[in-house]
Amino acid sequence: MVQTTSYAATGAFSGLVLDYIEQAPALAGFYHRPPTLAAFAEQIAEKKSHYDAASRQRLVAALRAQYESLPPASVPQAVQANLDLLARDTTFTVTTGHQLALFTGPLYFVYKIISAVKLCRELKTTYPDYDFVPVYWLASEDHDFAEINHFQLFGKRYEWQAEQTGGPVGRLPLAGLEAQVLSQLPAEMPASFLAAYREAATLGEATLRLVNALFGELGLVGLDADRPELKQALVPVLEREILHQASNQAVQATNARLEAAGYRPQVYSRPLNLFFLTEEGQRERLEPDAAGADCVQIMLRGTGKCHTQQDLLALARQTPELFSPNVVLRPVYQELLLPNLCYIGGGAEVAYWGQLKEVFALNEVPYPLVLLRNSALYLSRANASKLRKLGLSALDMFKPLPELKKQVGAALGQEEVSLSEAQMQLKAAFDQVAALAQRLDPTLVRTVAAEAQKAAAAVAGLEKRLGKAAEAKHETAYTQLSALKDKLFPDGGLQERTDNVLSVLINNPAFFEQLLAAFEPLALEFTVLEED
Repeated sequence: MVQTTSYAATGAFSGLVLDYIEQAPALAGFYHRPPTLAAFAEQIAEKKSHYDAASRQRLVAALRAQYESLPPASVPQAVQANLDLLARDTTFTVTTGHQLALFTGPLYFVYKIISAVKLCRELKTTYPDYDFVPVYWLASEDHDFAEINHFQLFGKRYEWQAEQTGGPVGRLPLAGLEAQVLSQLPAEMPASFLAAYREAATLGEATLRLVNALFGELGLVGLDADRPELKQALVPVLEREILHQASNQAVQATNARLEAAGYRPQVYSRPLNLFFLTEEGQRERLEPDAAGADCVQIMLRGTGKCHTQQDLLALARQTPELFSPNVVLRPVYQELLLPNLCYIGGGAEVAYWGQLKEVFALNEVPYPLVLLRNSALYLSRANASKLRKLGLSALDMFKPLPELKKQVGAALGQEEVSLSEAQMQLKAAFDQVAALAQRLDPTLVRTVAAEAQKAAAAVAGLEKRLGKAAEAKHETAYTQLSALKDKLFPDGGLQERTDNVLSVLINNPAFFEQLLAAFEPLALEFTVLEED
């Protein structure tokens, strides 16, 4: 069973995201085209005129080399077919991306990918002369290991403490993962999850193997862009950034406009939006040195190492793989490499892409359509049955718990306890006494007021005790309701931001097929999905 509701009704999305969904005029200047089916016609034409044959050849060659590193039998025919399609100038991509979260991390990792797969199918139906390939961009150069080294499964946290951190996470060897995580997992774990990590040498390879095992049959192509041959495309961007630091100026100007329109910028831009990959395997920020404009300092754990602009330019031209774009320039790198039409991301990504339109213009790269990924609340058969026994629908669960208790109580015939009428009558009586005291002995007015306050407090206390007595008659139902609310909204947030896909997949192997049937990416509605 599938239901939908508005994103606004969930209470879980920012004002900017809600305004973007509604295409509010205040946001029009921060994005290129609205994410509608009709807008793809112009996007196809624009991308086709800017994406040359050399770029396509470089991409396909790198992808083939990447997949040749995997066992041939593990690469589905659907992936091979899409690699062949990408060599044609009539093929375009729909891209989503995410950090290399252990075992895919929260559910929204999966929701991003299913959204991209489903959108490609819809585009093929509408634009049959073209082909569309879903791409998952592996954020292999990210270095925030603490964000990805854990996941939650059946209420238990699994965490990996790697021996080496601070560099690109995609390059991390998997030492310690077997003992700390893999050997601790439940016996019913799908073999594909375990094999992806046990047979890989690095976290990047393991993530590629896992998404290939999970989504390869759907044609998903993974791309790890931490490759020297692909970094060649980044040279003009590196030159512009090192010489002019233009991206920061563009973002700062955009941020001022966003704030003037009442929105808060999502990401922070730096004077130089680049990292440097050191010989020691670290990813360190490049920052202008205070000593002079012609010197750029590489921060290495509190020590300073200086390169002139000319030194950096020479490195950028000869070995661009030593440079890594940050959150401001990474999207530009992505769009340089891919024949991409649309980026699918979560609310935070939709927000920060709105800061980048002028950065794309500076680098003469077409700005893609930006689409909010599908979000969902999933109910197992057991949880759906509990809801019905409580007389609730899935959409009811977005209400606050006190409101839900009242609704359940009403359905169970609980008498509503309210002594507000008694309080009003009590106040009226004491008002009369106070008036009498004012006429006879004004010094007693304060005494009357004190007694009135005590009486009101006593009635309020009785109301509370009577309310608890009424609730006690249906305590079991309220306990079940509270437990269900916590299950579906862990820590008060959306399920998709905490639960791992294995919490569903182990009991429901058809989960991905159900998501594909339920998701309508361009409808821009929140999905509530009950297990078939």
